Amino acid sequence: MKNPLIETLRGLRGNPRACVFTEPLWGLSMNLCLPYASVYMLALGLHDADIGFVTTVYMLSQVVFGLLGGVITDKLGRRLTTAVFDFFAWCVPCVIWFLARDFWFFLGAALVNGMMKITQNSWDCLLVEDAEKAEITKIYSLVIICGQLSALFAPIASILVSRLSLVPAVRILYANAFVVMTVKIALLYTFSRETGAGIVRKRETKGKRIAALLSGYGGVLRIIGRSRGTRFSLVIAALVGAVNMVNITFWQVIASKRLLVPDALLPLFPMFRSILAIIFLFTVIPHITGAVRLKRPLVIGFTAYIAGQALLIATPGGLGLATYAVLCVSLLFDGFGNGSLMMLAESVVALYVNKAERARVMAIQHMIIMLATAPFGWIGGILSGISRILPFTLNIALLGSGILVTLVFYRKEDREAPAGN
Repeated sequence: MKNPLIETLRGLRGNPRACVFTEPLWGLSMNLCLPYASVYMLALGLHDADIGFVTTVYMLSQVVFGLLGGVITDKLGRRLTTAVFDFFAWCVPCVIWFLARDFWFFLGAALVNGMMKITQNSWDCLLVEDAEKAEITKIYSLVIICGQLSALFAPIASILVSRLSLVPAVRILYANAFVVMTVKIALLYTFSRETGAGIVRKRETKGKRIAALLSGYGGVLRIIGRSRGTRFSLVIAALVGAVNMVNITFWQVIASKRLLVPDALLPLFPMFRSILAIIFLFTVIPHITGAVRLKRPLVIGFTAYIAGQALLIATPGGLGLATYAVLCVSLLFDGFGNGSLMMLAESVVALYVNKAERARVMAIQHMIIMLATAPFGWIGGILSGISRILPFTLNIALLGSGILVTLVFYRKEDREAPAGN
């Protein structure tokens, strides 16, 4: 039997091909740094609450830049916007993180890093505007797989930390991220072309001021408000975003400080989770996400993620075999839940978006999602300061809410279109 993801990969052309084929470079740059981001801050004198505050500032920065993202994407075009703001959003912060000495470096980097919301908008448009609707979930699966490929290189980070100690090793990883991201930006710009919708929007917005274009967001909000599917996609994306933000920010903290996992081993566990996510995305997940209606895969993804978070909380501390065994089982469920929900959250947003106003609608959607998720970095930091398990207890509550919202939404959908799932 042919694998649907491999067939989709073989059939990619144009911008989807350029976006997917350059995406592994993201994994070989920023994803090598992420397993150490929080403990790197702790090593430079920050506290749990400081880390949570920086994360919240980062999210609020995304809100501001996300609002501008739609009109900038329409004015400059999807291709140019992605190139320019990828550099400012990722390459510039890499320099700041490389030079970081205290809290203020991380705060400054968070403010600049918020520009990624502009390029997330333009990159998403570049990825899907010329793609077939039926292929969107598969394309996002391929994107996630490409990002997870960094897991294969996690031992490099582990060796660096064991040889050089944490801080100098992470500085080298950020320097590497600057170089690799610059190469990624250049390759994507070279091999992509402006989308059909992007050409139309550039023509329509030519000569118009940014302020005038921003004033049109009132109509965009009405478009979002009238679409039940769009409102549902916003809630799902916000819940998944909040959970992933807490998990990414505080997983290293609980593993290092409560479970006593040595720093050199920290990237090996996310590597394991990433490999599992890749396996699941190639095997199980395509079989439960074949239809446009995504009730069952969403419920399954939320449930698996809850199991992973619950097992993480239950993992015994110390360096014994039991600690690593339970942690690996936890990551087994996390790998499936995280891999499926990341793809599904992106897909649900893309499936329900208004095609004629994709850039501005997605900009408003991203802004709303960031506003909803921003407080959870600060809340997670406060909870972690009280007990390292509390951020993950919060995650379980959020994931349970995701199941409830999904069932309520599809109850009406099932009455209107009972066939399929």
